[in-house]
Amino acid sequence: MSESTDVGKQARARVTEPAVWQVLSTIADPEIPTLSVVDLGVVRRVRIERDAIVVELMPTFLGCPALSSMRDVIVERVGALAPTRVELVRDQAWTSDRITEEGRRRLRASGFAPPARGDVLALPILPLAECPYCGSRDTVLESPFGPTACRAIHYCATCRQPFEQFKAV
Repeated sequence: MSESTDVGKQARARVTEPAVWQVLSTIADPEIPTLSVVDLGVVRRVRIERDAIVVELMPTFLGCPALSSMRDVIVERVGALAPTRVELVRDQAWTSDRITEEGRRRLRASGFAPPARGDVLALPILPLAECPYCGSRDTVLESPFGPTACRAIHYCATCRQPFEQFKAV
C-alpha cells in the first residue's frame, strides 16, 4: 500500500458524521439560496464508508433542474474532507415536511410562504397560504405554477403583496 493511500485512509478515519453535516449546512439550495440543503431536508443520510463519504440526496422531485448543481457542490465541499459521492434516493420520496423549522423561518424571512405541515391533500382544496409579509390568511392563489415546479404564486389582499409559496409535496 502506498504512503498516499495510507494518508487518505488516516484522514478519512478522522472525518466524523457531524463534521460532514456541518459542511452540508453551509451549502445553499441553488434555487432558494437562503436555505441550506440541510434545512430544505434533501439530505437523507450521511455514511462514512471505507473508501468515501456517501451523501444520500433526496431531490424535491427527480426532474429538479438544480439536482446536478447540488450534487456538484456537495462533492466539491464535502470532498475537501475526504473522497465523496452522492447517491440519489429513489426508494423514498421527499416531502415538504422534511423542511426544518429553521428552513421554514428562513423561507418566511425571504418572502416565501412555507408549505403547510401534515395533510398535504388539503392544499389543493384550500389553496390558502399565510402571507410571509403581514401574516394574513386573506390570500389568493394567483397561479399554481411559479418560476419552478415546486413553487406557486399567491397574492395577499391585506398588504397587497404578491409572494411565492413553496408547495407541499
